[in-house]
Amino acid sequence: MNNSGAFTKLRPLSLLRQLSNCSDTTCLQALSNSVSWSIYLEQGKITYATHSVEPFDRLERHLRRLSHQIPLLTTEVRVQLRLMFEPDSHSQLIEYDSNSRNHPPEYQAISWLISQQHLHSTQAAVLIQELVKEVIESFLLIKEGIYELTEPLNRMPKICRLDVEKILERCQVRLQNWQAFVPKISSPYQRPYLLINSKIEEKDLPKLQPDLTNWMKGFSLCHLAVILNQDEIQLARNLYPYIVKGEIILHEPDPPFDKLPKIFEERCLQRATPTLFSKLITLVDTKEKLNTTVKSYPDISEENVAPVHLPQISTPPKENFQEPTISNNINPTYQRVTAATVTAQTVHKIVSVDDSPTILKEISHFLENESFSVVTINDPLKAVLSIIRHKPDLILLDLNMVGIDGYELCRIIRNNLTFQNTPIIFVTGNKGIVDKVKAKLVGASGYLTKPFSRAELLKTVFMHLT
Repeated sequence: MNNSGAFTKLRPLSLLRQLSNCSDTTCLQALSNSVSWSIYLEQGKITYATHSVEPFDRLERHLRRLSHQIPLLTTEVRVQLRLMFEPDSHSQLIEYDSNSRNHPPEYQAISWLISQQHLHSTQAAVLIQELVKEVIESFLLIKEGIYELTEPLNRMPKICRLDVEKILERCQVRLQNWQAFVPKISSPYQRPYLLINSKIEEKDLPKLQPDLTNWMKGFSLCHLAVILNQDEIQLARNLYPYIVKGEIILHEPDPPFDKLPKIFEERCLQRATPTLFSKLITLVDTKEKLNTTVKSYPDISEENVAPVHLPQISTPPKENFQEPTISNNINPTYQRVTAATVTAQTVHKIVSVDDSPTILKEISHFLENESFSVVTINDPLKAVLSIIRHKPDLILLDLNMVGIDGYELCRIIRNNLTFQNTPIIFVTGNKGIVDKVKAKLVGASGYLTKPFSRAELLKTVFMHLT
């Protein structure tokens, strides 16, 4: 096989199938529309896969799904994970392992979760399988691009090995299911909005799941599905009738998700017919009736996932969890989490403290368009009293202000029992390791680096409020 080429000559599906017959350790690197994919294989099995579009957002979504069944995956652990491993323009908080610096940062993060006993290696295998499936789904949609086969400089510690054919089979089934919503839905990263003059009646809302309409405020289908603990395709199916009627409109994906391949090509629509769409919808609906319970993570067969137990990881204490087997590591009797159980509020209140009117205006514009209630404070010396009065759900705090810096203000806020668990996010241009360490010491929940985009701000809200 050639070590490089173009996808116009060799399709992603064929390429992966050929690699599954190779015994070498290799990394398939692909580039299309400024997005890069990296798929790691060893002896014909996939050990990991990632792409360059928000890999830690992808990891966060799947960790949140697992957290419903694994109590050790707390919000604090997930935030710490990002502070430690998510790269910025300089460097992350720590270098986990000098031998692993060439490994994907999120893979290092998963290895750290195992080493700290937040995840058992078998649970990590389930997590990696779901991450790999999401990446491969987008990889299979590449129509034009280039690829190269390289040998990794340092071999990654193996957590699991995934059967290529079974992964491809599952990904193709999901892509076929997505095709049922063509042409109305072209990407799982599109953002649904409920029209103000919508004629959706109160009796119809249970079909949409309680309080779903309160969350249709800029979050993508993927993110909404995590908030509601629901499969993305099931959520799309629930929304689809209202999208067809025009009562829910879909905005295009926010950057950088707009760079990922679409579910369909525009030219395919000319050949598609309403009859074909109706047949696809009927087929999907029939499958849904056979399995009405949507699980966050399906059972994994031993043929598909072969977990590799890392020798340096000791088995966590039995009182924390029962060691799972491959086929039943996910508790089938989990409590379904809906938007109603996530929050009882219809609007989240956010306080933004900054002595720059420009920054305050930008934050208000980004968030109030999404139905959040935003209180802006441009005098940091009056911030504490205002915060006590408004009792916000989240605080955005500038680091460098005249009169008092953000560190001291964060310390004062944390000393108030009311706000000990309120997320406090530093908004700053400082990107150094020392600043991140100081932020953690005074009780900051996260870090938003200036300049930031609307998508980055919403991602922070998603992490801490949903």
